[in-house]
Amino acid sequence: MIERIGLEEGNPLRLPMVPAVRAGDFVFVSGQAALDEDGNMIDGGIKAQTHRTIQRLIMVLKTAGCGVTDVVKATVWLDDPRDFGAFNKVYAEYFGAAPPARSTLVSPLVIDGKVEIELIAYKPLSDTGP
Repeated sequence: MIERIGLEEGNPLRLPMVPAVRAGDFVFVSGQAALDEDGNMIDGGIKAQTHRTIQRLIMVLKTAGCGVTDVVKATVWLDDPRDFGAFNKVYAEYFGAAPPARSTLVSPLVIDGKVEIELIAYKPLSDTGP
């Protein structure tokens, strides 16, 4: 079973993607960045953008019936390696107790931001509710 999640919430950038896809017991969350409700990058440095990016990821996870404790893998792109320490401090606020496996890469981002994160969560269908 494959289910596209979040189509009804809209896509402010009108990109050919969905916020998440459930494939069996796994939920694949598309890369998120620090965008506001209108699709504009928020002001602020790496800390503010990391908070906003993770908050957006949490909203997508919730729509898929998951939470941060269900995340098994994170992939992170930073545009500046000097932001790694500050990024890690914010990331630990959300994932510190039970962190997922993670890869962190330095790469120019497609949009003018400092960080992008995608997630894979594991949530058996029998655990998603009624």
